[in-house]
Amino acid sequence: MTSAPATPRHAHGQHARTPGYADHKADHLARLNKIEGQIRGISRMVSDDRYCIDVLTQISAAGRALQEVALGLLDDHVRGCVTDAARSDPTRAEEKFAEFSDTLRRALRL
Repeated sequence: MTSAPATPRHAHGQHARTPGYADHKADHLARLNKIEGQIRGISRMVSDDRYCIDVLTQISAAGRALQEVALGLLDDHVRGCVTDAARSDPTRAEEKFAEFSDTLRRALRL
């Protein structure tokens, strides 16, 4: 059984032409792949009974790396999705700005 490829979506089920991060997708994926490797390394450290502080240091580094990806995606969202919405439809712009504000509030609680 084959399935249809996933279609990017905006909030409220609207289809997107391209995600706001499309221009930086390869960069984001490269960073995420590095982080994936870091996480596997942390798991090996725990399996190998490595020193607690060394494990915690690596966990902190992985967390910071994820935060950098998140900041990049937020930047792409503002420069792409929010800006495009502001240019095309003030109502959509307000929705996108509210979405961005909510996301930023959640991120700042990390």
